[in-house]
Amino acid sequence: MKHSITSQTRRGQGPARRIGRSLALVLPVVLVLSGTLAVTRVNWSGDPENSVLTAADVSTSGTNAHAAPRAPHVVLLDQLMAELQATNPGVALTHLQEAVNERPSLARHCSSIARALGRAAVRIYGPTRAQSYARPVCDTSFASGVLAAHG
Repeated sequence: MKHSITSQTRRGQGPARRIGRSLALVLPVVLVLSGTLAVTRVNWSGDPENSVLTAADVSTSGTNAHAAPRAPHVVLLDQLMAELQATNPGVALTHLQEAVNERPSLARHCSSIARALGRAAVRIYGPTRAQSYARPVCDTSFASGVLAAHG
């Protein structure tokens, strides 16, 4: 009597192997799609005006009752933009420096705010006049914003 081992082994037939193969096909697709969606939601421009709206933003945009309070740096940016339009970039930069001195927690946002002010100044005053307001607030980020908007 001869026993054959090959007829008793069933390769690829077990449920664990089928689940493993399914995961091997589906998991990379899920990871790539989730990574792609995460990257597309990042505001790479540094400009809060170009930020992506999420489903939560869209659903709450019509009602202010449940809207989350705005971050202090966003409120400051809005105030400084209005001030830049009403007076001039020099006044807005002075108030930016004063706000950072009063609230050190705003220091990490100082450069992005100054760059946004620089880009706005170019739109309003033109590149030459906007550059004349540049001063060393937040490591000359205003000047780099002017250059970015002009170039």
